[in-house]
Amino acid sequence: MSRLRRRPPSQLHGEELALYEAITSGPRAQGPQHFALTHDDGSLAGPFNALLLSPRLGTALQDLGAAVRYGTALSDRVRELAILVVAAHWDSAFERMAHEAVGRASGVTDEEILAVRSGALPILTDPVELASLRVVHAAAAGDIDDGLWTEARDVLDEPSLFELVTLVGYYAALALQLRVFRVDQPTRDSPTR
Repeated sequence: MSRLRRRPPSQLHGEELALYEAITSGPRAQGPQHFALTHDDGSLAGPFNALLLSPRLGTALQDLGAAVRYGTALSDRVRELAILVVAAHWDSAFERMAHEAVGRASGVTDEEILAVRSGALPILTDPVELASLRVVHAAAAGDIDDGLWTEARDVLDEPSLFELVTLVGYYAALALQLRVFRVDQPTRDSPTR
């Protein structure tokens, strides 16, 4: 059971309501919806409800998440595979459910999803994808050794490495919040938007 009560928009004021509106009308809410942002009562689903506890910090985290999802040079496949690696590492059910759907829409195959779920690297022939996933696996485990760093730098530029490491940190923070606040485990049909 969640340690947080759901808060529909009618119970939000000021900075809380502004954050709610940024989440529900921002880039996450545009285009096809592969996972729901809200429940039937309008309250935020997944990690987003916790952001309302501290609107200033929640806004900064929401802005970082939007930048990670929509403002990097990472390909959609690399981004979604990387998110799924972090979800697998942290055993984060919400992130796994949400980003498996987004990943499939981005061209990630079921075989690749199953490999990542099991903690393995999927079979990847694209050198950028392979280097990116190796970096993410290592970063999720705590560090990137000098050998892997050198190998990755032969394929990826420094901005891409920064974006990947930032992605790992952001999704690890969400996974921790989801775990600590006991956010209800999702089903694909539980939230509605």
